[in-house]
Amino acid sequence: MRFVLLLRLLCGLITLGSRSFATEPAARRPNVIFLLADDLGYGDIGAFGQKKIRTPHLDRLAQDGMRFTHHYSGHNVCAPSRCVLMTGQHPGHAYIRNNRGGIGQGGASGEGQEPVPAGELQLPLTLKKLGYATGGFGKWGLGAVGSTGDPNAQGMDLFFGYNDQAVAHNFYPTSLWRNRERVPLNNPTFSAHQKLPPGADPRDPASYASFSGSDYAPDLINEAARNFLRAQKDGPFFLYYPSTVPHLALQVPADSLAEYQDAFPEEPYAGDRGYLPHRTPRAAYAAMVTRLDRDIGRLLALVDECGLRENTIIVFTSDNGPLYDRLGGTDTDFFNSNGGLRGRKGGYYEGGFRVPCIVRWPGKIAAGTTSERVTGFEDWLPTFLDLIGAPAATPAGLDGISFAPTLLGRPQAERPFLYRESQAYGGQQSVRVDAWKAFRNNLHPIPRAKDQTTGALELYNLKNDPAESRNVADQNPEIVARLSAILQSQHVPSKLWPIKALDHSAVFPK
Repeated sequence: MRFVLLLRLLCGLITLGSRSFATEPAARRPNVIFLLADDLGYGDIGAFGQKKIRTPHLDRLAQDGMRFTHHYSGHNVCAPSRCVLMTGQHPGHAYIRNNRGGIGQGGASGEGQEPVPAGELQLPLTLKKLGYATGGFGKWGLGAVGSTGDPNAQGMDLFFGYNDQAVAHNFYPTSLWRNRERVPLNNPTFSAHQKLPPGADPRDPASYASFSGSDYAPDLINEAARNFLRAQKDGPFFLYYPSTVPHLALQVPADSLAEYQDAFPEEPYAGDRGYLPHRTPRAAYAAMVTRLDRDIGRLLALVDECGLRENTIIVFTSDNGPLYDRLGGTDTDFFNSNGGLRGRKGGYYEGGFRVPCIVRWPGKIAAGTTSERVTGFEDWLPTFLDLIGAPAATPAGLDGISFAPTLLGRPQAERPFLYRESQAYGGQQSVRVDAWKAFRNNLHPIPRAKDQTTGALELYNLKNDPAESRNVADQNPEIVARLSAILQSQHVPSKLWPIKALDHSAVFPK
C-alpha cells in the first residue's frame, strides 16, 4: 500500500515537473514556502518563549530571519483564516466567514467545507499566472473535490492531504486526496470523536491501541511536500504547507511520544471533551509540536540540499490561537500556549488570533531581527508580489498592505488599522489602530436577557496592557468613536453573513 501511494505521488510530480516556464534561470524569481501550523499558540515555540516543548528547527529559523511579534491570523478559526490568507481580503470582505462543514462534493451533503467561488483564491492563482509551480500539502478546507473550491480549480497544480477539516481530526485516516483522486491508507476505520470504552484501564497503554494505525498522515504529507520540492527545484515554485498539527485529536507515533516520556505530571484523558482519549495528553501535545518542528526541519534541510537557500522566501506562522484549556485533553495553561495573552481560539482577544510569525530570506532579510509592525494574513499576497518583483500583478480590491519594506529593512508607514470579524461564538468584531484595540461580542440579533450586555465595545491599550485586563472605553470616548466608525464601515453583508449592518447602538449606551 505504501509503495502504491509513493508511486502515484512520484508519477504526478514527474508530470508536474515537465512544465515549461518562461522565466530565465538568471532572472528567476524567488521560491515561496509558506508553513502554516494548525491551532499553534503564540507561545508554543521556543523562539516565542516556550520553555517545555522543544522546537530547535523553528528556533534556528527565527535566528536566521525576522520575527514578527504582532502578526495576526486571518480569523480565529480554521477555514475563514485560510480564506483571508488566500484572498488578501479581511474577514469583513472575504467570502468564507465561518467554518461550515458537510457541504460535500459539488454541493451535495458529504465531505468538504463551504466552497469558495471560482477565481476567489488570488494567492495561488496569481503566482500560477506568473509561472510558479504551485503545490499544497496538508489541510485545505475551502471547498470539496469537484466544487468551485477544489484546490485544482483555485490555482493549485498539486494538492495532497485532507480536503475536509473534520476528517483531519484523525491523524490516521482511511484515505487522503491527491488532487481529485482518493488515495487509500493502511489504517482501520474509527471515529476521532469517542471516549475510552467502559471498563478500560485508563493507565494501560493497551486501552488506546485501537486509536492509531500504520500510516500517520503528517508523515505522508511531509514526504509529498519534499517530493514536490525536489521536482520543482529549478523553480520558481510556491509550496503551501498547511499542517494539521497540533490540532486535535491527540495522536502521535510512539517514537515521538517517547521523547517526552515521564517529562510532565500526567492525568489520563478519557475522551470526555469531544476528541480521542490519550494516556499521557501533555506528552502527546508536546510530541506533536516537536514532530512538526522535525518535519519542517526536513523541508529546510532539503532547501539547502537543493542549493535554494538564498533564493527561497520561507514563512512560518499559525492559522489561529491555541485551544481552550482541557479541550480534547489539551493543557494550554500548562504550556502557556498563548504566551500570556488573553483568550484562545474562537475569540478576538489577543490569544485567539495573534500568532507566531517568522520570515527568512538570506541576504535580503536581516538575520536575528524582530519587528513590532502590525501585520495580518491579508498582507501576504501583496507582500509576496512585491518581494518577487511583480507588484504590477497585485489584484485590485485587496485589504492587504505589503510589508516588504519592513522585511527589507526600509522605513514604512504604520498600518492604518487591522479589522477582524466572526459570525461564530455569538458574533464578534475587532479592530486595532496603533496600540488601541476595540472588541465587541454578542452581535447576533437574537433575544437576550435584559441584563445581558449586547455588543458593548471594549477598549484596550495593548502597549500599556498587553493582557487586555483593563477596559478603558469609558475613559476614552474619542478613541471609542474613531474605532467604532471603522467597525461600522468594514462589515459587508455576504451570503454567509447577510446582516446588512451590525448594531452599534450599544457602543454608546444611553
